[in-house]
This record gives sequence, C-alpha cells and structure tokens, in this order.
Amino acid sequence: MSNVPKADLPTEGDTFVPQRSNTSNSSIFSNENEKVKVIHETNDGKHEQTDGFSSDADSDEALIRSMGYKPVLHRTFKFFESFAASFAAMDVVSGVRLTFSYGVTFGGPAAYWVSMLITGVCSTITAASLAEFCSALPTSGSVYLWAAEAGGPKLGRFFSFLVAWWSTTAWTTFVASTAQSCVNFIFGEVSTFGNNWSTDDSNVKFRAVQWIVAEVVLVFVILLNQVPPRYYKWIFKLSMILIFVDYILNLVWLPIATSKKSHGFQSAKWVFTETIYDQAGYSKEVYDSNGNVDTNLSKLVPKGWQWCLAYFASAGVIVGYDASGHIAEETKDASNKAARGIFFSALTSSVVAFSLTILFLFCCPPLDTFNNIMYNTASPQPFVNFYSYVLGRGGHVVMNVIIIFELFLNAVIGVLACSRLVFGVARDGVLPFSGWISQVSKGGQPKNAITVIFIVSALLLCTILPSSVAFSSLVSAAGAPSFACYALLAFGRLFITRDKFPKGKWSLGVFSKPFMVVSLLYNTFVFIINISPYSYPVTGSNFNYAIVITGAVSIFAVICTLVIPRSRWIANRYRYDPNFSSNKIKN
Repeated sequence: MSNVPKADLPTEGDTFVPQRSNTSNSSIFSNENEKVKVIHETNDGKHEQTDGFSSDADSDEALIRSMGYKPVLHRTFKFFESFAASFAAMDVVSGVRLTFSYGVTFGGPAAYWVSMLITGVCSTITAASLAEFCSALPTSGSVYLWAAEAGGPKLGRFFSFLVAWWSTTAWTTFVASTAQSCVNFIFGEVSTFGNNWSTDDSNVKFRAVQWIVAEVVLVFVILLNQVPPRYYKWIFKLSMILIFVDYILNLVWLPIATSKKSHGFQSAKWVFTETIYDQAGYSKEVYDSNGNVDTNLSKLVPKGWQWCLAYFASAGVIVGYDASGHIAEETKDASNKAARGIFFSALTSSVVAFSLTILFLFCCPPLDTFNNIMYNTASPQPFVNFYSYVLGRGGHVVMNVIIIFELFLNAVIGVLACSRLVFGVARDGVLPFSGWISQVSKGGQPKNAITVIFIVSALLLCTILPSSVAFSSLVSAAGAPSFACYALLAFGRLFITRDKFPKGKWSLGVFSKPFMVVSLLYNTFVFIINISPYSYPVTGSNFNYAIVITGAVSIFAVICTLVIPRSRWIANRYRYDPNFSSNKIKN
C-alpha cells in the first residue's frame, strides 16, 4: 500500500493551471482544447508563466500535480463509464417506484407530474452547472474541491469541509438504504404469495431477519468492488442493460396488462388535473367523544404545502449526478468526458423519470384499490403488490428479479463513486484516520476507502433493529446533504468567486450565471422540503430527523475546520497561497 495525499512535480516542473473564467467569449457546451498557463518553478523558488495549449493526454494529470496531488488512481474510464456512473447510481427507474406512493399522496397526480417535470428541468440545469465545476477541476473529491475553489481564499476551506461531510454522509447513507431496498423487494414476495410469516416492519423478529439479509447483501456489494478496476466496465454494462430492460418492460408490458383490467387506464383528465388533498393526513387532529378523528374539525395539511411536499418524491429521484465527478480522476480526458457524463446522465434520467411517472399514473388502479395496495403494512415494498396486481403472480416475479439485481448493482456503483469521494477528501486530512483511508493498492484502487464505506454502511443498517423509524430517519438524510452541497457551490460561484473561477473545456457561456441562479434557488428549496416533516400529524415516531442529522454533520465540519491544521489542507492553496510549492510536498 502506498500513501498518496501529496505529489512531486515532473522533473522539469511544468504544471497546468486553468485560465480564469471569461464566459463572455465562450460558447455553451464548448469542449475544444483551452489555452492554459504553464507554470515553471525556478531554482530560487519563483514562478514564471508562459502561454501554452493543453492536450487531452496530459492536461488533467498536470492539473492534479499542480494542485499538489500525485495521480495514483487508474485512468481507464471513458465517456460511457462516466455517464453510467451517474445514471446507474441514480437509477431513476427504481427511484420512481420507491417514491411513487409519496408522489400521489401529496396533492395527487397533478402535483406529482408537475413536480417531476420541474425537478427534471432544474436538475438538468444544476447538472450543467456542476459540469462546469468538473471540467475545471476533474479530480477525485469533486464537490469537496469544487467548494474549496468556489469559496475563494477566505471561505474556501470552510466550504470544502462542510461539503466533504455533507457529501460523504449522503453517499454512505445511500449505499445502506439501497442495500435495504434490495432486501425489501425480496421480502415483498412473501405477502403477495399469501404466506403467513409476518413481514410487517413493526415486528422485531422480521426486522432482525431483514437486517441480517441486508448486511449479507452489503458484503457482496463490497466484495464486487474489490475486483480489478479493468473489470468495472462490465459492471457498468450489466447495470445499464438491466435498467434498460426494466424501463422497456414497464413501457410495453405494464400498459398491455393494464388494458386487460376491467377498470383499464386512468383518464387523461385524472392524470393531468386530478388533485387529492385528503391523503396526506392532518396537520392538527381533533377527536370526538369516541376517540375517533373528527374530519370536520381536524385541519388537513395545507394544499399549497402538499404541492411543495410532492418534491420530496420527485427531487429525491434525480440526485447524485455528481458521481461522474467522483471518478473523474480515473476518466480519460476528464475535463471533457466527466463533465459530459454529469450533464447527459441528468438529462437522460430526467426524461426517463418523467416518462415513467406519466406511465405509472395512467396505469394506476382506482384510488381505493391503489390505497389498499400501496399502503399495505404487511409488505415492506408496496410496489411488489402493484406489479402483482397488474401483471399477475408470474409476471411480477420476472420484474422483481430484474429489480433486485438492478438495485444490487446500483449499490455496487454507489460504493464505487462514494469510495473515490472519500479517498479525495481523506488525502487532505479532513476525515478521521485520513492517512490510512487515503492509501491505495498497487493497482490504483482506494480499497481502504471502500472498507470505510462498508463499516459505516453496516453500522447504519444496524439501526433497523431497534426501530424501523430510526433507519428511515437516516435514509431521509441521504438527499438533503446533496442538495445543500449543490446550493452552496452555486452560492459560492455567484457571490464569492463570480469571475475568478477557473475555466474548463465545458462552458455554458452566457448561460453560466443564470443557470447558477436556478441551481441555487431550486436546491435551496428542495433542501428545505427534504428536512421538513412529511408525515402528519408530526409525532416522535414519524419525525423527519434529516435536519438533526444534517445539523450534527455540519457541527463535525465546523470542528474539523477549527481543529485540523491549515498546513495539512491543500485544496485551493495552489492558487491562493503564495508560499505554496507543489514540488516541495512529499508523499
């Protein structure tokens, strides 16, 4: 194992530094080679600059060296792997299924499809903005280093520590929740075949079995991440194939099966205009003399707020497209291909998610039947019941097998992306035991970072045992920190490093600042939604602890900022510290 946090420059001392942003002369989505500044460090420690042009072969690694890091990860990924990293990690086909009941509950079909449409547009805009960050700084650690640059010389360190803790929390929680989701689809078969064994998560015996199986699934997820990096392309391909097959079967098979049902399809009027406000619960319950809820005196959750809560279902589906940035240091021509991977994965995911939302709404059974299926406490995954109802027992088993393997590979790719993020953060000493975590194998793989993800995810899964609510609260925190990261990056670019941020090959041109405004407003809004209560009336058992978890993680970030010596932190020092010399930093 070799320790990798810092780097020696090439013998001749040439390093690559991107130019300052000048969006007025750049075109949207440009990807041509950019003019760069080549820094020559003389024997007396001074720096001289000359103009030059970067090549795809050396510019990304030269940039990494100029920042004080040694390129140690294997660089074999191409655009397909970059695209697949984000697209498969998001897996919006599974995401829409997992959140569909929430989408219909808050405001009804009209609120759901509108929120999904707006989410798709704003997420794509956010991804385009993040692509600019990635193109300028295509390194492992991605959002962490982007935040350091966006915060400038005064706030960059604090911003980077915040984003480091937020993002690692989001991704490790995502891995644990995906493992559990995979298990829920497995046990969802029990109730559909009429087995008397309880799969109600209020049953502690079932939770114990659920926990054991989830831990076993996690072990296999981690083991698959130990394969040599050259085999990852097959994992990406298999995951993409399963998602494609899943999507096509839904588009073709589900409508055919629905057409054979006596109730047939929902009307276009119901899908596009129907509002439902009595499913979200009461913000204040009033009981009659018999102890029952008095529907006339109790207050429903406000209608406008229900429309806002619909974004809890939609925004949580299209998030995580920064995964392409996490593996940028392993991607060839990363300043171009990783940036494209972020944008096109978000765009494609938005189209897929919206089309599935409309499809599921048209194939939705009558509301009473829907409620009996989707809110069946006897099943840990109600969508298994939905497929069983529409496709029949045999048909739904085929779909469920595909879903289980799809979620499994979803978790595998999530660990892949997360491990690169953790590695990138650890080599700056931001995390506990950073020296050990930032070590890589001879094959250029951050295996210790993978081990850390396994330990943390396994501990998170243990929260299933005392209460299903405890684990659900942790899962609810998976999306909120990511939205906070995206919003903070946009804020930094708009108000701190407005015209000082480095320029990469991917440029939005005149659209850069307007897109940043949209990114800031949208992600701030969905962050607020994701930390708000979404079960009513609010009690201790259904309280959304995302705000508590995000707050606690933020406190850790503040403590690290105060405790960890500035001398151990590299990030944006290569640009703002006049005493910084990358070729004097030792491994």
